[in-house]
Amino acid sequence: MTTKTNADGWKTKTMSQIKQLLRLHQQGSPKKTIARDLGISKNTVKAYLDKLSRLKTDIDSLLLLDDPVLEARFHPGNPAYKDERFEHFKGKLNYFTRELKRTGVTRKLLWEEYRLEYAQGYSHTQFCHHLSQHLIASKPSMVLQHQAGEKLFIDFAGKKLNYVDVQTGEVIHCQVFVACLPYSDYSFAMAVKSQSVGDFLYALGCSLEYFGGVPQVLVPDNLKAAIIKASRYEPDVNRAMEDFANHYGTTVIPTRARKPKDKALVENQVRLIYTRIYAKIRNLQFFSLKDLNQAIGQKNREHNQTRMQQKPYCREERFLADEKHLLCSLPEQPFELKYYRTLKAAKNNHVYLSEDKHYYSVPFAYIGVKVKVIYTRTMVYIYAKGKQVAVHIRSYGKGTYSTDREHLCSAHNHYLDRSPGYYLRKAQTVSPELHELISMVFKQNKHPEQLYRTCDGLLNLHRKTNPENFRKACKVALKYEICSYRFLFNVINNKTSDMIDQINKPALPEHRNIRGKAYYSQSTLKLNSYDAN
Repeated sequence: MTTKTNADGWKTKTMSQIKQLLRLHQQGSPKKTIARDLGISKNTVKAYLDKLSRLKTDIDSLLLLDDPVLEARFHPGNPAYKDERFEHFKGKLNYFTRELKRTGVTRKLLWEEYRLEYAQGYSHTQFCHHLSQHLIASKPSMVLQHQAGEKLFIDFAGKKLNYVDVQTGEVIHCQVFVACLPYSDYSFAMAVKSQSVGDFLYALGCSLEYFGGVPQVLVPDNLKAAIIKASRYEPDVNRAMEDFANHYGTTVIPTRARKPKDKALVENQVRLIYTRIYAKIRNLQFFSLKDLNQAIGQKNREHNQTRMQQKPYCREERFLADEKHLLCSLPEQPFELKYYRTLKAAKNNHVYLSEDKHYYSVPFAYIGVKVKVIYTRTMVYIYAKGKQVAVHIRSYGKGTYSTDREHLCSAHNHYLDRSPGYYLRKAQTVSPELHELISMVFKQNKHPEQLYRTCDGLLNLHRKTNPENFRKACKVALKYEICSYRFLFNVINNKTSDMIDQINKPALPEHRNIRGKAYYSQSTLKLNSYDAN
C-alpha cells in the first residue's frame, strides 16, 4: 500500500483504509485507538476526521461511495509533498533502541550523532518524540479479554491435507484454512487448493456464512493473501482484503509480524485441529476436494460440540447463547473480488484491459486521460476525475471491442448509422426528386461504401444549392438515369438545369419523308451485288 504526502504535510492513505477509519470512528473508537489499530499516526486520523466534519456528509453515505469517488471528496488536489526525514529516521529506530540499553547512552547523545550523520534531520524535540512513540509501542504481553462478536482470528494450518485426482491419480495437496471466534472459541476449518487471494477470500466468506454473521474486526496473520508487506507497526493490507472487509461491513486489523501471541487462540485451534481432525481422518482416502471438506466439516462440528476442559459447556453452546446474536448481519450479495488498474484512454476512446485482451469504450471527451478501472469477475467499471464514466459487462477475446454508442462522437455515430433506409429517410425530408434519385443510387451494383459516399455527396450538395435549382437538377438526372454526384454537380455548376424545360417539349410529329431502316438495308444489298459484278 503506497502512501503520499499532500500539500498540508500529512500522509494520505488509500480509500480502502480510510473506510476502515470511518467505520471505527462510527463505532465510537477514539482517535488514538484508531491510529493504533490501523497503524497510522494520530495526526493523520485527526486530519481525516477534520476533513470529514467539513464535508457535511454522513458516514453511511461516504461508505457507499466507490473508492475513486471517495478519494475525490477527501483529496481534490494531487498530493505532492513527502517528508524524507522520517524515512531515514525509521531505518535507524532499531539501532537507537539497542543503543539506549547500553551504559551511559542518552537520547541527547544519540540525537547529536544522528545530526552529524544527517544534517537535515529532526530537531531534538522531534527526535525524542518519534523515539518515544517507538518505545511506547514495544509493550509487554498481557492477558486479553475478548468481547463477544468483536473479533475473528484467521490463519492457515502449517500442515496440509490431500486427496487423489480420480482422472490422473495425482495426489493434490491442500491448504487448511482455520477461523476462530476468540470469545466462544467457536471454530471453522476447510481445505482450499492454495493460499492465493481468491482461495483465501473464498474460505473467509464460507466461514462467515458458517457463523451466520460478521464480527466487528477481522484479525489475519501476515500471510501474503491478506498482507502485502509485513510490518510490526504499519502492515500494508492487501487491497482485496480491504474490499472484502468493506463489503461485509467490518474492519481488518492484522497481527504484528512474528508475534504469534497476538492470535494465541487460533494457534491453539490449529493444534487442536491436528488432533481432532487430521488424526481422525489420517487413514481415510478422498477423491475430491468436496469429499475432503465434508469430512473436515463433520469432525470440526464434533470438535465444537465437545465439552471444554474446566468449563460446563461446549464451544457451540457458548457461541449460540452469548455470541451469535451479536454478530452483524451478512450482506445480501456475495463478495466479488475486485482488481484495479490505471489506464490511458486511446485515441479511439477505448481502454485496453490486457487480462481480457479486450477493449472497453469510454466517452470521447476523456481521450488521452488516465482513468481508473475497477473490474470484477463479471463487470468492468471505469472512473475519471472522481466520477464513474462507463460500465461494461466483462468480455474476453483477443482484439475484440465493447463499445457503448453513447460514448462516441456525432461523426462516429453517423458513420455507424449509415444504411439505405437511413439515407432514404433523409432524402424524403428534402424532396421527392432526391428520394427517387437516391433510390436509383442503391439499385446500382456497387460496394455499399461507395454508394454511401455518393449519398453523402448528394446531401451535401443540397445544403449548398438553391432548393429550386437543386430540384431541377435532380429531374435532369432522373430523365437521363444518371445518379452520379459529379453529373449533378456539373449540372448545377454550369447552370444547365434549365434543360428540364426542353425535356418537357413535345416530340416532333411523324411524316412520310422518313425513309426508315428498311430503305437503307435494301440499298446495302444492291451495293454489295454491284461490287460482286
